[in-house]
Amino acid sequence: MRKRTMRAMTTGILAAGAYAAWRGWRARVPATTHDLAWDSAPFPFPPVPRPAREATVKLEPWADPDADGACPATHPVKAKLASGIYHLPGGSNYERTKPDRCYVDAAAAEADGLRAANS
Repeated sequence: MRKRTMRAMTTGILAAGAYAAWRGWRARVPATTHDLAWDSAPFPFPPVPRPAREATVKLEPWADPDADGACPATHPVKAKLASGIYHLPGGSNYERTKPDRCYVDAAAAEADGLRAANS
């Protein structure tokens, strides 16, 4: 057992010496173009920032109105579910309508079975 241990240690010391000699020799030999192609800096140093992607936010087709009865800015179309009518911003009854739901656009309101106000 002792002989195997000594043999393993001797092999390790010889391998370490051979590696150190090889590294010393490589440090003194000028680099060739082939070596330069593979010589790289640590991954990427300094780090290169990536351009920010625009967040693609998919809005829900409808939202509940605020506590004061106003629609969020992202959902401007006001709808009354009892009458089945929706009001677009700028319409004659838009300001006085207290909505049950607020929609992203007219198409979302129509998809829920509502119809446009007459004015």
